[in-house]
Amino acid sequence: MKAPFAPKPEAALLVLAHGSSVNATSSRPTRELTERLRESGLFGEVSCGFWKEEPGLREALDALTMPEVFIVPNFTVEGYFVRNVIPKELALIGPVTRRENGQVLRLCLPVGGHPRMTEVLLHCARGVAPGVDYAKAALLVLGHGTPLDTRSSEAVEAQVADIKARGIFAEVHGAFMETPPKIEDWCEITACQDVIAVPFFIADGLHSDEDIPGLLGIPGGGGAEERERRNPYLLEGRRLFYSRAVGTDPGMAEVILDQVHSWELCAKGVPRNGQTSPGTS
Repeated sequence: MKAPFAPKPEAALLVLAHGSSVNATSSRPTRELTERLRESGLFGEVSCGFWKEEPGLREALDALTMPEVFIVPNFTVEGYFVRNVIPKELALIGPVTRRENGQVLRLCLPVGGHPRMTEVLLHCARGVAPGVDYAKAALLVLGHGTPLDTRSSEAVEAQVADIKARGIFAEVHGAFMETPPKIEDWCEITACQDVIAVPFFIADGLHSDEDIPGLLGIPGGGGAEERERRNPYLLEGRRLFYSRAVGTDPGMAEVILDQVHSWELCAKGVPRNGQTSPGTS
């Protein structure tokens, strides 16, 4: 694991995720990432917290004793949860919050908007379809999408634009669960014979593990790893390759570390990844 900064023995890292009360696998990628980051020795403390699982957001924060805490939301979009729930639950007043006990909290941007996520996504696509001629194949980046918040689809659309510009695949499209173009219409979205579908989600949870396979027409049964091993799926006269969620990729650890580094650079007046100065402590 390559770190863009020197070890921070006096700082803590807190990774926050949604979690699920109905799907135990939802929190697994974040818990595994947390363990890897803890083993790296880059921080004095490393922990994770969840909205729908234990430890809760506030519980995880209160357990940290370091004087400085970097908080990284492990979310693909800067949506309602990142903008509203996390600040409310942790009593954050902005990018920098000083608690009554003197502890300084530094809120970083969510992982989904980081440029490195494109490399993570491509790694997932190549890994699931290693023998495919990408110049003749289509890549589908799958997201949730919601008419209630346009930011839900913006992250996927940004990935599509970036990958299109690289000219790797014959076609690159976004597809969504709730807004057009719809995932279930994938055969109409592209005419390519080889189609690689990558869910732009953090975990192999309810959506990417159950809902989306059903929308694509992939037969049920088995978990995410087993489903990936069964690739490709012969559907509608095509070969469909279905990847695990991007958040399960090992490269996510570097994304989290770079979000911490980006926060520090912005605090020094060096814009990174669309961020402006978060202020000072």
